[in-house]
Amino acid sequence: YIGFLGIQFDRRGDELTAILPYHDSLIGNPMLPALHGGATAAFLEVAAIIELAWSSLWEGVEAEGTLPEGPLRLPKTIDFTVDYLRTGLPRDAYARARVNRSGRRYASVHVEAWQDNRSRLFAQATGHFLMPPVAPRI
Repeated sequence: YIGFLGIQFDRRGDELTAILPYHDSLIGNPMLPALHGGATAAFLEVAAIIELAWSSLWEGVEAEGTLPEGPLRLPKTIDFTVDYLRTGLPRDAYARARVNRSGRRYASVHVEAWQDNRSRLFAQATGHFLMPPVAPRI
């Protein structure tokens, strides 16, 4: 799914930025043209899940110096609410997620998306996630 949308990630220090490279198949309304709301929502949700998985994985690495055994298990979405603030234009989009609360079973994440100007958001979202069971460390 991430590959189908073409989503990429750029990590600098402790910040993880999701990048949605523009391509014509992301357009929902060709008359404007505007990014499809479903593509925008999917982009925000992926950014939230990957940030949450990355931050919980990184905490374990810092605390114990080890990685979990076996394949990475991602959090599952409980609910996800998107606020469309303005039209997504036909160009690359960027998103950053912030984990508001993360416990053993539940997490809350806020995501903001922009295009040309970080302070001019075109969408934001809040999601709640069920955390996977903690895997043993290797």
